[in-house]
Amino acid sequence: MSLDQISLWMEQVGDQVVSRPALESELDLDVAIIGAGYTGLWTAYHLKRQQPDLNIAIFEARHVGFGASGRNGGWLIGELAGQDQLLAGLPQEEQRRYRELIHAIPDDAAEVFKREGIDCGYRKGGMLMCAARFPEQENWVREELRGFYARGYSAEDYRWLDADELAQQVNIAGSKGALYSPHCATIHPAKLALGLAQAVERLGVTIYESSPVDEWQPHRLKVRGHKVKARVVAPCIEGYAASLPPLSRYQIPVQSLQIATEPLSETLWDELGMADGQAISEASRMVTYFHRSRDDRLVFGARGGYRFGGRLREDFSLSNTEFNRHRGLMLSLFPQLESVKITHGWGGNLGLSRRFLPHVYWDLHQGLALAGGYGGEGVGASFLCGRTLAELILGVENDATRAPWVLRGEGLSSSLRSWEPEPFRWLGYSAVLAALGHEDAVLANENSPRWRRRMASALADRFEGLMAASPTP
Repeated sequence: MSLDQISLWMEQVGDQVVSRPALESELDLDVAIIGAGYTGLWTAYHLKRQQPDLNIAIFEARHVGFGASGRNGGWLIGELAGQDQLLAGLPQEEQRRYRELIHAIPDDAAEVFKREGIDCGYRKGGMLMCAARFPEQENWVREELRGFYARGYSAEDYRWLDADELAQQVNIAGSKGALYSPHCATIHPAKLALGLAQAVERLGVTIYESSPVDEWQPHRLKVRGHKVKARVVAPCIEGYAASLPPLSRYQIPVQSLQIATEPLSETLWDELGMADGQAISEASRMVTYFHRSRDDRLVFGARGGYRFGGRLREDFSLSNTEFNRHRGLMLSLFPQLESVKITHGWGGNLGLSRRFLPHVYWDLHQGLALAGGYGGEGVGASFLCGRTLAELILGVENDATRAPWVLRGEGLSSSLRSWEPEPFRWLGYSAVLAALGHEDAVLANENSPRWRRRMASALADRFEGLMAASPTP
């Protein structure tokens, strides 16, 4: 697959891509990491920084940047999916410490970028969740903000911007206001992946590309037919867990899709805003996300889908339906882009755990370390979880290794929830997507009567709640 078929980001770094050799012999390692995405690279980086004499190798089935690390929306956010659910029940002081740990992700990562000379276009412009396309969005955003304050967050973490304040940052059609948080930066995904790979190699880590793992068990791998022994095995494959049973029981791949415009003129950007690298979404269950790239494109993404059997999607050439849906969403927010050319369309596989929560798992007895289930927020989560994996492997005890998303056990089934078997999984996910799409269509139609709007949202709430219900192991 050529780089331009992977993403805009990988196309732009084509002259920086270095081909690495595949594994050609047996190895005996301290740590064997599966996957050269962000989680695997951050785990290797923090391990070598803290214990330089470790013998570490990373085995990548394709090449650095092939997976979500080279395809994502570029949000380096200081949040974890479902973090308040994870923190619920802890004493207030502990909750405060964990919130600070999570919110520090962008700044902590920026220190590494500076130290290692990783030029990934880091800009910390904050995050905006906007209310614009239909009136219910303002109620949703304000309710979200009230919830944040009730759970102990302050106006320094999240605050309301009225329409005039929002217009100083971004000019969205019909905007009523937005929730603003400073705890987010934007980056160039592929430049981060390539720069981090080079940093770990300078520290002495070996990355083997075109080296898929054929078999794995505690302390043992078979890679391209070659035996690999390791004190610790760390699968760091997020959305690609489907390729490595039995991890596919606990984490499934879903897709998110993006489009990018041609570079826009300064005149048009003066009208649109987004001058500081803000990460922006609008409050709908279509999960839209967008930002201004360093080369002056609008990069716009939204929810994709799920394939029967948890199959990975390999071809991300957008269908006409996918392209038109994403372009239509973009134009509903920025109608002034009607005549602008869309030059790129792509997507990626991301990982969902059954609890819809991220996890870091450590089994000392089996020497098994893994992290995932980031639910679309993996750029930032992988930094924290990769560092935490490294600390667990090294026996460090601190707030991060005692966090409620850290699971310690002997056997995956004792700690992680399994997804339902097919066809129930596909039927459930498809029903949820249909309900959410129906709600969005009804609410976005200003002629929809109030009763229909209420029914559409109630149906979406019901289906989303059923899907999120925690099953038995």
